[in-house]
Amino acid sequence: MRSKGIKKILTIPQIRDADKHTIEHSNISSWELMEMATSSFFDALMGHDVWRQRVTVLCGVGNNGGDGLALCRMLRKKGFYARAVLVKFKDELSTDCISNLNMLDDVIVVENIIDLPDLSMTDIIVDSIIGSGMKSKVYGLLAEVVEAVNNSGKRIVSIDIPTGMSGDQLSPSDAVIMQADLVISFQRPKLSFFYPEHRPFIKQWEVVDIGLDEKFIQDLDSYTYWIDEEVFGLVKLRPRISHMGSYGHACLMVGSQGKVGAAILSSLACLRTGTGLLTTQVPACGYNIMQISVPEAICEVDEAKSNISQLLDLEPFSAIGFGPGVGTSAETTQLLSNLLKSCKVPLVIDADGLNILSENREMLDELPANTILTPHVGEFRSLVGSFEDTAERHAKLQAFSKQYNCIVVLKDAYSVISSPDGELYFNSSGNQGMSTAGSGDVLTGMITSLLAQGYDAIKAAMIGVYFHGEAGDRAAKKRGHHALIASDIIDFIELRSKA
Repeated sequence: MRSKGIKKILTIPQIRDADKHTIEHSNISSWELMEMATSSFFDALMGHDVWRQRVTVLCGVGNNGGDGLALCRMLRKKGFYARAVLVKFKDELSTDCISNLNMLDDVIVVENIIDLPDLSMTDIIVDSIIGSGMKSKVYGLLAEVVEAVNNSGKRIVSIDIPTGMSGDQLSPSDAVIMQADLVISFQRPKLSFFYPEHRPFIKQWEVVDIGLDEKFIQDLDSYTYWIDEEVFGLVKLRPRISHMGSYGHACLMVGSQGKVGAAILSSLACLRTGTGLLTTQVPACGYNIMQISVPEAICEVDEAKSNISQLLDLEPFSAIGFGPGVGTSAETTQLLSNLLKSCKVPLVIDADGLNILSENREMLDELPANTILTPHVGEFRSLVGSFEDTAERHAKLQAFSKQYNCIVVLKDAYSVISSPDGELYFNSSGNQGMSTAGSGDVLTGMITSLLAQGYDAIKAAMIGVYFHGEAGDRAAKKRGHHALIASDIIDFIELRSKA
């Protein structure tokens, strides 16, 4: 199921292997690689309104500290007021840290918390105390320094990863961790960035390329991926000579009394994402609303007034989306059961469709292979039972996809897609303004459209999730996070390819 071009998320040992490989095969020293990394960090930092700001760089004794010392040197060269503080929590320093320490002649050394300089005399604190090499919770002097910085009220920027945070797994609930306003990470985000429990410690993060060998990285074994703008490479170009039939016939089975809005949102999103033709099945109460609101769609009216109940002839359709706003009546439940037994084309199930499945678990065994389910966290809990934390949730996500041979799009701040072979794809687009009614209906329409156009299920899920989030990001720039509504997302849908 692996998709070429989608970036792998590496474990911390794999990142070290990539560092080592790059040094050995690029004929550079570890110090030169550190200079490249720090220069990339510096360039990224300059894009965050830091000019004329006083900077204090808190450095540890390892290579993360070496990055900080090098950064202080670069800041001074550009005219910044920057001071370097070495938090000497042990006597032994790494070779490259020593090299950078020797290039500064006025480093403040902290061996006791009383040695920590007055942080009120700074605007930005750069955290380069401990990077991804952390092996246990911080304690003693380290914990005291981290707590002092967190309580300083100053803007905090961490190099690569906040001090005290695990890179590969969930940090203990009692861990002392730097509360970074911004993290600029090297080459790849860490898996831990995507854990909701870590949100208090990472308000914003971004990734900079530091020159590691990408081919080597992509050849490493990994089951976790990061969906970013590289997904553009999965979007097909549209040839000039084509027609409506070239882009599929989607069907949406949506809406019920009082929830016809879900039918409108999913239908508009489906059309905006590029399907050639769309048939929307709605109950009789939705006919006039649909015809007025979505004139581009064929409106198939169910014989029931308040909910959908009859199985259409599925032969014309190239993909089907089921669930937004349909309710959980006995008639609609039977319709879903009949659909699962008859469907021969790609299928998306969302919202009330998921509620029906959780209430009728025997129907899960009828899911066609590679069906896409799109639950939010509460709906997923109804499907799989309780979980203690995000790590357990991910494990259950993988197990569920494998058991039912399906793809799950678990909607959250960083939505994650699971495939039947155990791979997880974390999305990087989207924002808090998208936490609004109807946003999921839009996503259902988008993914159904992509399936209808012939994308395989995992690519349709990745493209749909990323461009859904990207549309939300553009909408938020126009409307703001508080005012954003689902129809705003539709207005900003814009599929683009690399070409």
